[in-house]
Amino acid sequence: MTSKHRTRLALATAMAGALGLTLTGPVAPASAAGPRPECPRVLTCDWVPAAYQQTGDPADKETYGNYDLSDRPHTNTVKYIVLHDTEETYATTLKIFQDPKRAASAHYVVRSADGHVTQMVRTKDVAWQAGNWYLNTESIGIEQEGYATEGATWYTDEMYRSTAALVRYLAAKYDIPLDRQHIIGHDNVPPTTAAGTAAMHWDPGPFWDWNRFMALLGRPTVPTAPPGSQLVTINPEFKRNRQAIRDCEKNTDLPVQPSSAVPLYTEPSTSAPLFADPALHPPGQPGTNCANDWGSKISATQQAVVAGREPGWTAIWWYGQKAWFQSPRHTRTTTPTAGYVVRPKPGVSDVPVYGTAYPAPSDYPADFTAPHVGTPLAYTIKAGQSYPGGGQAPAGYYYAPTIDSSYPYDHTYFPGSTAYVTVQIGHRIAFVKASDVDVVRVR
Repeated sequence: MTSKHRTRLALATAMAGALGLTLTGPVAPASAAGPRPECPRVLTCDWVPAAYQQTGDPADKETYGNYDLSDRPHTNTVKYIVLHDTEETYATTLKIFQDPKRAASAHYVVRSADGHVTQMVRTKDVAWQAGNWYLNTESIGIEQEGYATEGATWYTDEMYRSTAALVRYLAAKYDIPLDRQHIIGHDNVPPTTAAGTAAMHWDPGPFWDWNRFMALLGRPTVPTAPPGSQLVTINPEFKRNRQAIRDCEKNTDLPVQPSSAVPLYTEPSTSAPLFADPALHPPGQPGTNCANDWGSKISATQQAVVAGREPGWTAIWWYGQKAWFQSPRHTRTTTPTAGYVVRPKPGVSDVPVYGTAYPAPSDYPADFTAPHVGTPLAYTIKAGQSYPGGGQAPAGYYYAPTIDSSYPYDHTYFPGSTAYVTVQIGHRIAFVKASDVDVVRVR
């Protein structure tokens, strides 16, 4: 063994120990069906290719599954990692992604029982996983075996450790910040239009332990600002943060159990209505404690800007309004945080918020009709409000309508000339034009 190989082995062994993993050897070799899995040496991964196949009429090149070929990061960047749960067993999930008629895929699938990782789409290609084409083209998707309303059962130690090792590896490879504006759940993905909000997913759900996961990434929540800071990180102790949450899709009350979710109210009182996402609920209708109603909750490790304080309560800016949560003295509900916030430029009263960072029509060639142009969501950032964020968002559109590049400009990335930044406007991330806002460091 050369000194170079000994150094690599020592580093891999040290990383495995930090994550509580046993180093079992190099990644699994490439099979005849595909490439070598893209995985850290602390994991043993295999390769099971998702379907890339035309379906229906052979003349219809636009009907195919389950992903798009690309050449990231040379075509466009990879800036986000999206964590999902499968809502199926591991074996069934692999079968779904191998069926081109299902029109779905993810780059990786993690098994619950032992944390085994299967790669199904190369990271250079675009998996159909986020429910937002812009996020699809700029992210890597990781499916974790389990069911969101049974999270305490399915989200095992082995799964947490394997997913954390994989995310650390991918973040280093693609220079992805290890923060909650870039390491996101499927429930943090914004819609592309205001009308699409209700169709967005809500996994991995309120029982995924974000505090534990971010600590495994080497980013535990610790104070970085003085008490009373403008910016806070939500930081309840998972085991003690027991919440009553309803599975409204099955019309069932779930057992009160540990959760990452903290309820949000319209006033500093538990008798006040729960906060309602204005894109999901009509004016005057309260939010709910449904597991899929994330507008009425904020999750551990998410940041927020303080909008007010009352004894035992903290208000934050949330979807353009004030939302309140309980923060009794001598409890660990929030942690003071230094970081960057986004606020309207002086003289700007309302900043439009987008679910994409698409180019303007003028950014495309004259002989090409823009397929999609960003439209504002149902929220705005108003004068006097601030939200966490400020990282530059990739601006562009990847055009890939067919399986074999049969259209003009097919499989082409069009960069945008408008600069956007990522913002945590509510539970889901979103994007604002850099020209509309100031990005300010606070503590």
